[in-house]
Parts: sequence; structure tokens; C-alpha cells
Amino acid sequence: MRGGTGSRAWGTVEFVSLIYALAPAAAVCAAAAVPCVIVLSRSARVAGDDARRARLWLAMALPLGALGLVAAAVDAILSRGSSPTRLGAEVAAGAALSALLILAGALGVLGVANSRRALLRHVLDGLVIGASLFYAGWTLVVEPLHRHYVGDPLPLRLQASCAVVAGPILVGVVAMGVLTAAGLKAPSVRRLCLVAAVPCLMVSALPAAVFFRNGTLTVVAALGYALSGVALTFAVRAAPAPRPVDQPHDGLAVSLGLVVLAGLGCVFHLLFLDGTIDQISVATAVVIGGALAAQQALARVELRRTTERLVHSEAHFRVMAYTDALTGLANRRQLLNTLQEDVVGGRPRVLLAIDLDGFKNINDSRGHDVGDAVLVDVAQRLRTNVRPGDLAVRMGGDEFAVLMWAPAAEATAVAERLLTVLCRPYEVDGASMFLSASIGLAACATADTIEGLMRNADVALRFAKQRGKQRVEQYDLAYDQWLRRRTELEHELRGAVDRGELMLVYQPVVHLPDGRVSGVETLLRWHHPRLGTVPPDEFIPLAEEAGLIHRLGAFVLHEACHQLSRWIADGHDVYLTVNVSPRELHTPEYATQVAELLRGHRVPPERLVIEVTEHAVAQDVQQLVDRLTALRAAGVRVALDDFGSGYSSLGQLRTLPVDILKIDRTLIAPPEAGSVRFAPPLADVVVQLGNRLGLDVVAEGITDEGQRRDLEEAGCRYAQGDLFGRPMPAERVEALFGAVLVSPRERDNEADEATKVQNVGSVDSGREMGQS
Repeated sequence: MRGGTGSRAWGTVEFVSLIYALAPAAAVCAAAAVPCVIVLSRSARVAGDDARRARLWLAMALPLGALGLVAAAVDAILSRGSSPTRLGAEVAAGAALSALLILAGALGVLGVANSRRALLRHVLDGLVIGASLFYAGWTLVVEPLHRHYVGDPLPLRLQASCAVVAGPILVGVVAMGVLTAAGLKAPSVRRLCLVAAVPCLMVSALPAAVFFRNGTLTVVAALGYALSGVALTFAVRAAPAPRPVDQPHDGLAVSLGLVVLAGLGCVFHLLFLDGTIDQISVATAVVIGGALAAQQALARVELRRTTERLVHSEAHFRVMAYTDALTGLANRRQLLNTLQEDVVGGRPRVLLAIDLDGFKNINDSRGHDVGDAVLVDVAQRLRTNVRPGDLAVRMGGDEFAVLMWAPAAEATAVAERLLTVLCRPYEVDGASMFLSASIGLAACATADTIEGLMRNADVALRFAKQRGKQRVEQYDLAYDQWLRRRTELEHELRGAVDRGELMLVYQPVVHLPDGRVSGVETLLRWHHPRLGTVPPDEFIPLAEEAGLIHRLGAFVLHEACHQLSRWIADGHDVYLTVNVSPRELHTPEYATQVAELLRGHRVPPERLVIEVTEHAVAQDVQQLVDRLTALRAAGVRVALDDFGSGYSSLGQLRTLPVDILKIDRTLIAPPEAGSVRFAPPLADVVVQLGNRLGLDVVAEGITDEGQRRDLEEAGCRYAQGDLFGRPMPAERVEALFGAVLVSPRERDNEADEATKVQNVGSVDSGREMGQS
């Protein structure tokens, strides 16, 4: 057998050895392929499209490898003159196809090559790894063993014959390299990659074993191929659904190490073998060099594309960072950036602060989707109505801003136009919604810093809301003073109760026409040691806005009940009224708290009257009715204050559980010059209405005797005002209990009558003395 392994006919011993090698190998592979095909076909039925295709490729791989062995065995039996090269080529053809299908199926199942670029990267890595391993094995193992056993180098004729088999073997080795590289780069699928690489290695060994007529190696390789194929089948069946794996390209160390190993094999071939470069070395060098060059080109392309993506991403995130996602307007960061560049100290510029009035009601009643649609419409109106070059901004929520490059007068005109545009109806899903807006305007000349400019615009906006909303207000220094005072008042008001700065005063309610005191109204006063006397119409709304009204209301109710209990103990038959904020009435346990407080002070509930203003009734009527009903159920009487000052409704009078109707002073006050006096008729109507509904009617704000006579003629039985006494401390109002309150004019008339009587008496005495 030495020296002539090329193409001569085989002997009987070689033929029998071939049959004994090929037949069992083909039988083992064919037997293993049957269950693998069945399992993978069933698994493909329940998988997705990509996973189904990958499993079908794996199902075809094992039969093709077995088919190559069967074809070689049949050829050896039917044609005893077949050469090892021919039989090896038949086995190599099936092995190459099997390795390619295993590679494609494994990558499809694992999802490691989810794009063409990723697949190309894996193939190039596999070429480098496979070609390096192939050449290292050829030069460091095959050729030295051949020289050791044969004694001569491989002739060119045998090298050419080996190339026929080496090509398919290289395919299998490359497939193994691709799977190995994929496993090294994706740790999550490394085990399955290595399981798939084993049958590729085993099927690559089959053509070499047949070519070199090694029966033992043929059987061992076939058995390994069959067992590893079965293992791969069951591993694939239990594999999860394919998912994209995008791991960084970190297989350079492995590829470089194998290339160095191939280089050492080439050096070994030159130094210790024949000292020449053979065809296999040249072919391997071309494959490795081409793969490395392709890797570099691919890396350059990926680097360029990555750079472009980074540039696009940076531009995209820059837009996102400086643009509002919902409306597409500039955001607060963009406004600050623009202000930072050239606003302060530059050309005349004006900042408009815009806030939508009533937008929360739309969100609460229609939902946030409708609210977002309204905000988009607002942004579109701003975008189309600002001047070219001006910056429209959404600050957040329902707050917007416009930065204008214009004098303050021109900016004010634009703000008025924007106010008109923003107050038009909004059409969303066929429904019309109405909103108003408030705008605050501040010029850059009013501030030295960016924060100061934005603060001035916010102060002007807040003042616009305080003055009734739906208006434009330009910043003024007085607004700062107003805001500072509100801030200081809010701060001081938080501790006013603890410091004892709050006190109650009482105004008498008299019975007409006799003028006797039947009740008193409780009023709250605040005397600050530094700020002086703070008017109630200034600190009461502030307390409601700051959330302090509950504590103030509890203080007033406690002190009023305490004073009322003392008056009752002293035998005074009077009732006491307490004004209540709508925020207090919206507390579910308010009626219970009042009842407990009355029990604590031992005050009969009918002596306490809770006053609620007509403005409070206009909001959330049903909830207010429930609270007032609970109060009346506890025995407390209810008065409707300021009737006639707002949206008076006769229907509400029949619905609200009230006992007393207090006429607002606007229905009783004398008319202005040039107007027709309507007070007596209106007072008469309201009094008759109250009597018809069974309510006690109290007229407020009585300041002169003419108003009193009008009320008496109209049949009004109760009145209060400065005519009968201003708000006063408890001890002074207590002195009025039981007295008859008359007006100053009546007191003057009584004094005149007394003087006349005295004068008449003096004259009569004089006459009598003259006669004497």
C-alpha cells in the first residue's frame, strides 16, 4: 500500500474492508436520520414561519449526510474499480450539503443571524476559523503522518485528488467555525451552537476517512455524526422561539489566534517539510486573506453606518430635547437656551406667558385624549398667529409662552390678537369646547436676568387671572409689591391663630319695626403687629387659595360657639350666624364636626345659623344640598347670604334647604345719580318671595332711615347694617341686648321733642309768674 494510493484498482481485501466500513456507517446514519426527521417535522408544524423553515432544513441535513454514505457503499459494491477519490467525493458531496443545512437551520433556530449583515459577519468568521483549522491540521497532522508512514511527500497528483475531497471538508469545517464564532459572541445560545458544531465536525471527517481508506475512522465518524445529530434534534425541539441576538463583534481574539496557528503551520511546512508552498497552502492563504479583507471592509462599512446613525440619533435627540413631544412647539429648555444666547441686554424683546382658563375641567370631564387634542389645536393657533421669527413654546401642561422680538406696544397688540384666537371654540370629535386664556407680558428691559424676565411674565399672568381672567396684563412694578404682600400675608396668616392675632367682632341683626336685637353675625378680623389691620376681603380669599380656610373656619366656629354659650348662660335670647366657605362645606364630615362642637359648648343647635353665599351655591349644587341637609338634620339653621348679587335662581330657592334669606345691599342701596330707583319694588318682591317660601328675610347693608322705612313698608321683619351698629366686640354688642336700637335721626327727633316740651313748660311758668 505504500506509494500508490492514487487510482489503481483495489484488491479483494480492500474491497471487503470497504464494505465492512461503509455499510455499517451508512446503516447507522440512515437509522438515526429517521427519528430525527420525524421529530423535527412535528416540531416545525407548531413553530413560526422562520422557525419552521429552520427546522425543515435540519430535518433534511441528516438524511443528506446518510445519503452520501449510502451512495458510496452502493458504488463500492457495484463497481469494484472505484477509486478512493471517487468514493470520497460522493461522501463529501453529501457531507457538504449536510453541513450547510445544519448551519442554516441552527442559525435560523437560534436567531443569531437576524440580518444579512450579521450572517455575512458570521460566515467570514467561520471562514477564518475553518480555513485556519483546516490548514493547521493539514500541515501539522496530515502531512507529517503521511511522511511518517509512507516516507514520501504527497505528490502533486495526489494533492490534486485530495483537493476534490478537501473542498467539501472545508465547507464542514467552515460551518463548524461559524457556529463556534456565533456561540462565542452570544453566551445565551452558546451551548446550542456548540451542539450544532459537533455534527458539522463529524460529517467533515467522513470524506477524509473514506479517502484514506480508514475503516475504523469511518465508522467512528459516522457514529459520532449520528449521535450528535440526534442530540441536536432534541436540543432544537426544546429550544425557545428565535429572538434577535445583537452582541458586539468580539471574536477578534479567537480569529487572530487561529490565523497565527495557521501561520505557524506554514512556517513548519517551509522549515521542516519540503520547503515549498504547495497548492493547498496557496488556496488556504487566499481564503484566509480574502476573509480577513472582507472582515475589514465590513467593519469599515459598519463603522461608517454606526457613525451616521450616531449623527442622526444626536440630531433626533437634540430635536426631542428642545421640542415638546405632543405639540411640536419648542419646550422650556429651548426657551432657556434662546434666552441664554442673546435676549438679556440685546434688542427689545418681550416674553408672553399664556395660561388656559378652565382646561382642567376638559381633562376631568372629557378625558386626557380630548385634552391633548385641544392642546395640539392651541399650539397650531399659536404657530399660525405669531409673527415670523417669534418663538412659540409649550412650558408644560396648559401653560404656553411666546418670545417676541418687538417693542412692548407691538407685543401687546399681538397678545390681544392671540387672546382673541385662543378664546374661539375648539372642535374635537364633533363637539365644541370653550376655553379662555390669560396672558402676562414682560419686556426684557424690566429684568436683569433670565429668571427675572420669566418671573415678571409669570407675575403679570397671575395678576391677569386675579383680575378676572381672559385678559392681557403687562408687567408693572406694582404687581411685584402686590405679590410680595400676598406672599407675606400668606406666611404670616399660617401662624396668626397660634399668635392670637385673630379676633371676632359681631354686628347686630334687629327686628323691625321695634329695633330690638334678635341675633348677631360673626365676622373675623386680623390685627397684625407689623402689617396692621388686614381687611377680610384680602386675607379670606388668600386663605382659601392657600388651603388655610379650614383652620380659620374651625377657629371662628369654636370661638363663636363659646361666646354664644356665655350669652345663653346670661339669659340672652339671641341667635348667632357664622359665615362658612364653600371649601369647608365640601368636607364630608363637616356636619358631624359642627354637631360635636355644639354639644361640647352646650349650645342648642337652633341658636346657630350657618351662612353660605349665593356664589357658593352656583357650584356643585347637589353636593352642597347634601351638606346643608345634614346640617339641618342636626338642628342647625341655614341662611343664604348675598341673595341678588349673583345668578339668583328661584328654582334653587325651592331646592336648597335654607331657613333665612339675606337680601344683598345692592337691592337696597340708593341708586346712582341719573338712574331710576328700583330698590323699593325689588325689596318688596324679594320679601314677598321669602314669605311665600316660608323663609325669614334679613336685609343687609342698611345705612340710612329711608332704607329702613322702605323695608318696613315692604314687610321685611329683620335688618342689619351700620344704621343699627357697626361690627363691634362681644362686650359692646352684649350691651345692646334688650335695648331698642333707633337711628341717629330718630334720636335727634326725640331730643327736639324733649326740648320743645321743656320750652313750652318754661313759657307757661313765666306767664304764671307774670300773672302773680
